[in-house]
Amino acid sequence: MDKAALYLIPVLLGDTSVERVIPEFNKRIVSELKFFIVENIRSARRFMKKCDPGIDIDSLTFYELNKHTNKKDIEGYLAPMKSGNSMGVISEAGCPAIADPGAEVVAIAQKKGYKVVPLVGPSSLLMAVMASGFNGQSFAFHGYLPIDSSKRVSKIKYLEM
Repeated sequence: MDKAALYLIPVLLGDTSVERVIPEFNKRIVSELKFFIVENIRSARRFMKKCDPGIDIDSLTFYELNKHTNKKDIEGYLAPMKSGNSMGVISEAGCPAIADPGAEVVAIAQKKGYKVVPLVGPSSLLMAVMASGFNGQSFAFHGYLPIDSSKRVSKIKYLEM
């Protein structure tokens, strides 16, 4: 890692072993970084331990970015990059910044001229298109469906129009 970068680190989807889906390069990046912006600290720590069982979790700094985060605090999360430190962004599942609060920190990093590096890994969106049998040449993503069943039905009816 030469220049400070913001690494977008995909995580596991469900209960899959890390060896099956996370490239060695990603595991090495996770092991080398000291600063992370995460959606949930607890699940990020679990993922990191799967990537590198010997990682010293207590020596790392975590900034939590989720729906409860004050928007004014987000820019400050990138402070380690000012000092030349690379950082990682970890979501709850799949790829950060796709229908995810990580998009906000990526936009700020780009505005500030920081290098943003998306890493290869599982993406629920692309996996759904791949498994659908539909032609993936042209599709639109309207966000994930709501968890609440009545809201989900309403959203599906709206999308069918």
